[in-house]
Amino acid sequence: MRKLSEEKIQSLVGLSWMDWLKQTYPPEHEPSILENLEDKLYGGKLIVAIHFENCQDVFSFQVSPNMNPIKVNELAIQKRLTIHGKEDEVSPCDYVLQVSGRVEYVFGDHPLIQFQYIRNCVMNRTLPHFILVECCKIKKMYEQEMIAIEAAINRNSSNLPLPLPPKKTRIISHVWENNNPFQIILVKGSKLNTEETVKVHVRAGLFHGTELLCKTIVSSEISGKNDHIWNEPLEFDINTCDLPRMARLCLAVYAVLDKVKTKKSTKTMNASKYQTIRKSGKVHYPVAWVNTMVFDFKGQLRSGDIVLHSWSSFPDELEEMLNPMGTVQTNPYTENATALYIKFPENKKQPYYYPPFDKIIEKAAEIASSDSANVSSRGGKKFLVELKEILDRDPLSQLCENEMDLIWTLRQDCRENFPQSLPKLLLSIKWNKLEDVAQTLRKWSPLTPLSIMRTAGSLGPWGRQGGGPINEKKWGKLQALLQIWPKLPPREALELLDFNYPDQYVREYAVECLQQMSDEELSQYLLQLVQVLKYEPFLDCALSRFLLERALGNRRIGQFLFWHLRSEVHIPAVCIQFGVILEAYCRGSVGHMKVLSKQVEALNKLKTLNSLIKLNAMKLNRAKGKEAMHTCLKQNAYREALSDLQSPLNPCVILSELYVEKCKYMDSKMKPLWLVYNNKVFGEDSVGVIFKNGDDLRQDMLTLQMLRLMDLLWKEAGLDLRMLPYGCLATGDRSGLIEVVSTSETIADIQLNSSNVAATAAFNKDALLNWLKEYNSGDDLDRAIEEFTLSCAGYCVASYVLGIGDRHSDNIMVKKNGQLFHIDFGHILGNFKSKFGIKRERVPFILTYDFIHVIQQGKTGNTEKFGRFRQCCEDAYLILRRHGNLFITLFALMLTAGLPELTSVKDIQYLKDSLALGKSEEEALKQFKQKFDEALRESWTTKVNWMAHTVRKDYRS
Repeated sequence: MRKLSEEKIQSLVGLSWMDWLKQTYPPEHEPSILENLEDKLYGGKLIVAIHFENCQDVFSFQVSPNMNPIKVNELAIQKRLTIHGKEDEVSPCDYVLQVSGRVEYVFGDHPLIQFQYIRNCVMNRTLPHFILVECCKIKKMYEQEMIAIEAAINRNSSNLPLPLPPKKTRIISHVWENNNPFQIILVKGSKLNTEETVKVHVRAGLFHGTELLCKTIVSSEISGKNDHIWNEPLEFDINTCDLPRMARLCLAVYAVLDKVKTKKSTKTMNASKYQTIRKSGKVHYPVAWVNTMVFDFKGQLRSGDIVLHSWSSFPDELEEMLNPMGTVQTNPYTENATALYIKFPENKKQPYYYPPFDKIIEKAAEIASSDSANVSSRGGKKFLVELKEILDRDPLSQLCENEMDLIWTLRQDCRENFPQSLPKLLLSIKWNKLEDVAQTLRKWSPLTPLSIMRTAGSLGPWGRQGGGPINEKKWGKLQALLQIWPKLPPREALELLDFNYPDQYVREYAVECLQQMSDEELSQYLLQLVQVLKYEPFLDCALSRFLLERALGNRRIGQFLFWHLRSEVHIPAVCIQFGVILEAYCRGSVGHMKVLSKQVEALNKLKTLNSLIKLNAMKLNRAKGKEAMHTCLKQNAYREALSDLQSPLNPCVILSELYVEKCKYMDSKMKPLWLVYNNKVFGEDSVGVIFKNGDDLRQDMLTLQMLRLMDLLWKEAGLDLRMLPYGCLATGDRSGLIEVVSTSETIADIQLNSSNVAATAAFNKDALLNWLKEYNSGDDLDRAIEEFTLSCAGYCVASYVLGIGDRHSDNIMVKKNGQLFHIDFGHILGNFKSKFGIKRERVPFILTYDFIHVIQQGKTGNTEKFGRFRQCCEDAYLILRRHGNLFITLFALMLTAGLPELTSVKDIQYLKDSLALGKSEEEALKQFKQKFDEALRESWTTKVNWMAHTVRKDYRS
C-alpha cells in the first residue's frame, strides 16, 4: 500500500491545474434530473447571483438549468461589461465559479441543475450565490501544493530502504500433494484466568467463512490452573489437501463446572453474559477465543510453533461455540491476555504452498476430462420457475441441500439468465474438497477441458485476451476465474464482500465490480466498505487498495475514509490494519495532511473543553458554566485551533470564526457542545455544529445513511419526499460531530410555546399549524404544508421500515419552511423503549392528529389531501421493498461494527419483517396498510407519551 501511495503522489506531479482541481475539490453531482423540479423554477429558468472577486457588485440573471458552467461565466462577464463598459479583454475560461462561502467549485460539462448545491437551492427555493474566481488564484494554490509534493517525493527518495538480497530458489510442494489429515499440537496455555476448582478445555474448528469444514475437536480437560501443559495433538477430520486457501483455525477456551453453586465460582467468567453448553450435567463457560489463518499471506501453509494471545469478549452468537467471524489478529495487550501455544506440522524438506492459479486450472481440466457428468445441464420450465423462486429470496435466507444441488445443476442458466445468483451459487459450493474448489471455474461455465486450458492461457492480467499464461504473481487471477461471469451491478456486488465469501478471487471479483461506481455512489456505501475491511485477513488486499486509490483520487472520499478509519483505530483488533491504511493515505495525499491535522487539533481542543465542562457542571450553575466556556473559547490557543478549518462533516464548508456569544453546552448527561460559526462571506448564514464526547454516534451514522439511501431510491423512482438526513460523523472513541439544522425547532418546543400548561401542550392540535402560519403566509404557507406532507410521509415509512424507536416530541423537528425530520437514533430495528416490561411505544410509526391537521390544511374534512398523503406513504413503501435485498446486505455488512442493537443476524429479522420480504407485493401492501391504520388508531398513546415527556422537560427546566 505504501508503494501505491508513493506511485500516486508521483502521478500528481504531471497533473494540470484543472485536473488537480477536479481531484482536490471534486464537484458534487446528482445522478439524474428530477421531473418535479419544473414547478420550482421561474418560468423554466434558474436565477443565479454572481459577484466578481474583489468587487462589491452582485449580478443576478436568469439562465437555463441545462446550461453548463462555462456559459454562465460568459453571461456574467457580458453583464459586467454592459454595466461598467469595456475593460481588458477577458475569456470565460479565465474564471471558475465558486460557491459563495464554501470551498466548492462548479465547473465541467454537467448541466447546472445536476450540481448538488444548485439542486438543493432550487428545492429549498433559495438563490444560488457564486463568486467568479480568477483561474490564476487557483493556479497559485496548485503551485503551492506541487512544491509540497515535490518536497515529499525528495524526502521519500532519500529514505529508500536498502535493496533486499536476492532470494534463493526454493523447492516447494503444493498442499494438494499432502493427503495426510490436518492436525495441530496444543502445547500449553497460560493466564487462563480461571479458578482451580474448575476444569478447562480447548475447542478447535476449521472454518471457511461461516462454513464449518469438519467436526470440531475438543481437547482433554485439565484443572483450571493459570498455566498448564497439554502437549496434545488435535487431528481434524479433513485432509490437508482439502483445506481451502482462506481456511481459518478457530480456538476457544472453556471452563467446565459440574454445577454452579455460588456466584463466587463464576465471577471470573461472566457466566450469565455468554452462551453456554450444558451437557452430561456439566456447564461449559467461554473464557477466551482466538483465530488464525491456516495459510499465510503468501499462501504458505503455517508451520512450527506459534503463540496466540486471545480475546476475552464473546459475541452474542457463536458457531459451534467458536467465533469464526472474529478477527484473525491476536490480542496486542499480551500482559493479561490468555495465551495458547500451538504447533503446526512442519515439512522438513520444503514448505507447502497453496497451488497457484495455473495448477488449479490444470486440476479442473483433469477432473473435467475424467467426469463428463459434471457438465452443467439446462433446466426445463418447471425447474427454472423453482430456481427463480430460490434466487428471489433475501440474502440471509438459508439454502437446503436440494436447493444447492439445483443451483449447481442449473449453473449455466444462472450465468445466462440470473447473473445476480452468483452469491447463492457460491454458497452452494463445498469448500472442503479440493475437487470442488478446482471445479469452481467449471461450475460457472460448461467449458470443455481444452477450453479451460485455453482460457487460462489466453487471459491477460485484467481478464482480457492476449495476456500470456497466468501465474501466481499476476493480478488477473480472479479475472481468469470469473471471466465468463457477467460483471454485477455494484449494489449487487456488495453482498460478495460479506463474511460468507472469504475466497480471495471472489472478493477481488467483487472489488472489480465496484470499480464501476461513481464517486458519489462510492461515498454512499463507504461506511460498509470500511467495516468489511475487518473481514480481510491480510493487510494488503484488493479492497484496501481500491479504497485507497479512490480516496487518493478524490479528496472528499479521502476525508471520510480518514475519519471512518481514525474513529475506530483505538480498537485493538483493527488498530494495525486501519493504521497502515491511514499512513498510506497520508503519505499519498500530502496536500490534504495540513487540512486533516487542523481538524484533529480542533477536535482535541473540543474534547478537552468538554471534559472541563463536565468537571465543573456539578460545581457551577448553568450561567457560570456558560461564562467559563466562553472564557476558554476566547483564549488564543482555542481561537486559533477552532478557526478557519474545513468542517469534518463536509469538506466544502469552512468554519471561519466562532460566534462565541452564541456557543453553549447542552443539558444532557454528556454535556454536548453547541458551536456557532460566523461566515465571513456575504449573504451566508451562520453554521452550527454539535460536538459530542461520550456517545457512540456510529448507530446514528448508519441510520442517517439509510435515510440518505431511501431518499436516493425514491428520487430515482421520481418521488421526492423532502428528506433531511443531516450530517453526522464519528471522529473517535465515543466522540463525533453533528450538523445543526438551522431555522428548526422540536415539536416539544413548538407545543410548549403555544400553551401555558405543560400537561396540555401535547394535546394542542393547532400548535404546529399555527407555528407554520407564523413564518409563512399565502403561497408560502401552501408550499410549507406541501413540504410537511411529503417529509412526514417519508419519515413515517422510513421509521417503520428501520424500526426507529424513542420517538418523543424532542426527537422530531420541523423547519420553518415546513420540512419535518427526525433526530437521535439510539434505538433502531424494533428496539422500542419499555417501562416495567410494558412497551411505551405501541405504534409502528408516528402519525398524530396534529400532523394530520397540518396535512389537511386545518380542514377536518379535507380527505383529498389526506388521501394523497396516504398514497405517498404506500408508494414510498413499495419502492423501498423492491430494494429490500440491498438494505439487508448493508445491515449485514455492519455486523462487525459492534453497534449495540446490531450484533447478530437475528437483529436484521425486524427489517425482513417490516419489508415483508417473502410475501407478494399485494400481501406486503396489505400489511403496510394495516400498520398505517394502526398508527392512526393508536396515536392517542403517542400523545400520552409526549405529554409525560413534556411535563418532565418542563420540570427540569
